[in-house]
Parts: sequence; C-alpha cells; structure tokens
Amino acid sequence: MFLFLLARVLHVVCGVAWAGSLLFIAFMLAPAIRATGPAGGAVMQQLFRHQKMQPILISLMALTVLSGLALFRLDMVASGPAWVQTGPGKTFSAGALFAILTAIVGLSINAPTAAKIGSLSGAIQAAGKQPMPEQAAELGRLQTRLARASVVSTVLVLLAIVCMGIARYVP
Repeated sequence: MFLFLLARVLHVVCGVAWAGSLLFIAFMLAPAIRATGPAGGAVMQQLFRHQKMQPILISLMALTVLSGLALFRLDMVASGPAWVQTGPGKTFSAGALFAILTAIVGLSINAPTAAKIGSLSGAIQAAGKQPMPEQAAELGRLQTRLARASVVSTVLVLLAIVCMGIARYVP
C-alpha cells in the first residue's frame, strides 16, 4: 500500500505541475515572448540559465511518467493481466500513451528549440545591439516552432489528463 500511495502522490503532484507548466507556456509565456521579440529572448535566457526551467520540466515529466507506469503495473498485478482489456485498463493505457507522446514531443522538439532560442537570444544580447536580419528571422522561426510544439504538447497532456480522470468510471 505504501508504494501505491507514494506512486499516486508523485504522479498527481508532478503531473499537475507538469501539465500546468505546459498550459502556462503554451498559452501565456510563448505568445508573450513572441510578441516582445528579442526582449522576450532575454526572458527565455533567464528561465533556462538561472531558473533551470528545462531540467525542472524534464524532472516533472520523468517523475509523472515513471510513477504512472508504476501505478499501471501495480493495477495489473493486483487485478491480473486481463485488467488491461477492461474499460479502465484501456483508458489508462490511452492516457499513458498520450503522456508518453507528450514527453517525446517535449524532449525531441520543445527542449532543443527552446535551448536554441536561449542561445541565439544570448548572442544577440551579448552583442548589445539589434539583431541582424538573419538572426531576427531565425528567432522568429524558432519561436513559431516552439509555439506550435507547445500547443501539441498541451493538447496531448490534456488528453492524458482526461483519460486519467475518467478511467476508473469507464465500463
């Protein structure tokens, strides 16, 4: 019972923090950074270099996914392998798939793109002048890519949340 409760607490607390962060980034932070142009890059640089946003998000994601897999395994052990074919088993499986896809998008697209934005913004800021036209174009391209990937991540994590929230009630 202790392992179940520990996994459940980790899953819920880290999942709420991870999903809330994704929602905030996709719908508040990314649009604000994009709207402020090069000045927004300084905010990204601060978040990545000093606030350690990326390692925190990756840690939350990893703890959420790993504790979710532990809960899935505990449910399967307690109920038997046939549990996966039940309504709750299928719904938890779908939620797990959505969460894992969110992690894949975050690690393969969001994190590297945000790091590139931070590096480019740092170079622009270090130069102490307006960005060169090619730098501004690259920054805009990267910001667009990050904004789109953030929305995809957010939709996926919301689908995971819906599945997790209703799974026990699916016949």
